[in-house]
Amino acid sequence: MTRLALVVIDMQQCMSQAVISERNNPEAESQIQNLLAVWRQRQWPIIHLRHISREATSSFRPGQVGAAFQTEFEPLAQEAVFEKNRPDAFCNTGLERWLHVRDLQHLVIVGVSTNNSVEATARSAGNLGFTTYVVADACFTFPKLDYQGVLRSAEEVHAMSLANLAGEYAEIITTPDLLKLVPSS
Repeated sequence: MTRLALVVIDMQQCMSQAVISERNNPEAESQIQNLLAVWRQRQWPIIHLRHISREATSSFRPGQVGAAFQTEFEPLAQEAVFEKNRPDAFCNTGLERWLHVRDLQHLVIVGVSTNNSVEATARSAGNLGFTTYVVADACFTFPKLDYQGVLRSAEEVHAMSLANLAGEYAEIITTPDLLKLVPSS
């Protein structure tokens, strides 16, 4: 099987703070940790994305505690780290070139938030020709008002975002199903 690059999006301190709002998929972090352990054991490529905001009041602003990686998602020395200031990890980061130089054409995307950075990155990955998997149980999001002002639950937002991606941009998969595709050694 082709090596899969694991793309971990925005697992930063401010995303773990309960004050953000109610969210879906409380097991996402443990699923991401499971995938990180498998990728590290196989010494497969891992890419960490960190959102760095240009807005003065943002928790993602450089120097803020919230901009740091969560301890359990701290990249290892050999793992790639890209900083972004847009939801799409391919926008002005050099990620596409980094992947092409290493002949990595298969991406597994996990992280936060499903309807923002995960969806934007998966759309670009699909449009750029990468074989892309979004791991549904290793992503999460928050409630959001729809265009008509109706509050949608985090689970509804998550489900719609995954539906937007399914088939056209990415294959939506669960951690157990993904691990069945991954060779055991």
